[in-house]
Amino acid sequence: MIQKEILAPFHYNFDEQLVNSITKNGVLKTFEANDIIMDIDQELTHVPLLLEGNIKVFREDNNGNELLLYVLETGDTCAMSLTCCMAKSKSKIRAVADKTSTVIMIPNEKMSEWFHNNDSWRNFILQSYQIRFNEMLETIDTLAFMKMDERLFKYLIDQVKLNASTTISKTHQNIAEDLHTSRVVISRLLKQLENDNKIKLSRNKIEVLNF
Repeated sequence: MIQKEILAPFHYNFDEQLVNSITKNGVLKTFEANDIIMDIDQELTHVPLLLEGNIKVFREDNNGNELLLYVLETGDTCAMSLTCCMAKSKSKIRAVADKTSTVIMIPNEKMSEWFHNNDSWRNFILQSYQIRFNEMLETIDTLAFMKMDERLFKYLIDQVKLNASTTISKTHQNIAEDLHTSRVVISRLLKQLENDNKIKLSRNKIEVLNF
């Protein structure tokens, strides 16, 4: 049985009845960086509640190229997995741990049951849908209306906010994969940002100066 204390990130959303139900029915799991938590075309039997860490959510095209849709933080859940569980359909996304991450996996049948008989869970799910929808709209706007150098700097600023640190420990290849472009393009643009005194580059690290 899960201890109530570890559900602290969700206490402001969940009532006592729901917290008790989660401790009895949830499954605690830890994933290391780059572990796949759920994959495309996977039959989803559980929905993750993120207790600690970050999870990147991707879509994939027919050629295997990935597009980063959004990043889950502590206290979040994945709206795309919620939709698939409710519809009993296969996953349309890939969720990957960005760093060591701890989640509580909620069984599909409990998620549906709580949605109908617990107001705090229903409100949390609906709010999560709205937040993720807004983030996907932001992703679409970024792809449609921003140049790559603007997308890159926005990505770096988002990483600073996400990790509460102006130092980003990612390789140029990692960033290129997240932004769906080539490492050569990212390296060139990072050097340009450094020349503009917006960042400072070092081996596998980027310090954001203009934040």
